[in-house]
Amino acid sequence: MSAYTKLKLTLEGTIARIWLDQPDARNAFDDAVIAELMQAFTEAGAAPQVKAIVLGANGPAFCAGANLNWMRRMADYTRGENVADAGKLAAMLRTIAECPKPTIARVQGDVYAGGIGLVAACDMAVSVDTAWYCLSEVKIGLVPATISPYVLRAMGTRASQRYFLTAERFTAAEAHRIGFVHEVVAADALDAKVDELLKALTGASPAAVRACKQLIADVAGREIDDALIAKTVEGIADIRASDEGREGVQAFLQKRKPSWLETNKA
Repeated sequence: MSAYTKLKLTLEGTIARIWLDQPDARNAFDDAVIAELMQAFTEAGAAPQVKAIVLGANGPAFCAGANLNWMRRMADYTRGENVADAGKLAAMLRTIAECPKPTIARVQGDVYAGGIGLVAACDMAVSVDTAWYCLSEVKIGLVPATISPYVLRAMGTRASQRYFLTAERFTAAEAHRIGFVHEVVAADALDAKVDELLKALTGASPAAVRACKQLIADVAGREIDDALIAKTVEGIADIRASDEGREGVQAFLQKRKPSWLETNKA
C-alpha cells in the first residue's frame, strides 16, 4: 500500500477502510488531503480482493470542509490558480463517485461544506443521530460549486434550494428525511449498521455490483427513449452471459452458494 500522512488506509479481508485522520483540525481538507484521498480510493478501488470501501473519520467531526491555512493561501490565488485548485477537488470527488467498488460514508460527527461533498460522492451514508450538517459556503461569500453535482444527486434539487441558499445547519434526522443519508443511528450502533450494509454488499456478485453502479450512472436523469431501452436490454443480456451471471443463476437454481461467497473466507 502507498504511504499516507493525512489519512489511514487499512485492508481487512474484502473491506478497505479509509480514515480521515486529522482530528485536531476537525478533518478539514487541503490540497494534500485531496491528493491522498484520490490515491486511497484509486488504490482500494483497484485492489482485486476489495469488495467494499468505508470512508470514516477519527475524532469528534467527520469533516469541517476546507482547512483554514489552505483557505488563507487560496485568498491570494489568481483565477487560473483557483481553477487548477478546484479541478483537483473535482477530480477527487469524481474518483470517489466513480469508484468501481461500492462505498459507504461512516459519519460519526459534524459535516460541513466540502465534507458534504465527500458524503454525497459515496454510494451510501450512515450517520450518528448527533451529527450536524451544513452547506456553509454562502456565509463567507462562496458557493458549493465543485461538490454540487454530487450533493444535488444525493439530496435533490428542492432541498438544495433551501440549504445552499440559507447555509442553515440541519440535523441528521433532517439529512435522513431529505434522502441525503440512508440510515441514522445512535453512536454505539454506528459500526453495526455499517457492518450490516457491508455484509449485504460482500454477499453480492462483485461484477453485478460494479455493473449496477454503472447502470445507475447511465440511466439516472435520462429520457426513457429507444436508445436507453436498448442500453438496458444489452446490459441484462451481457450480465446473463457473463461468468458470474451464469454462476449466480446456476447456484440459485441448484440451491447452493455461489462461488464468490467462498472468496469472502479468504
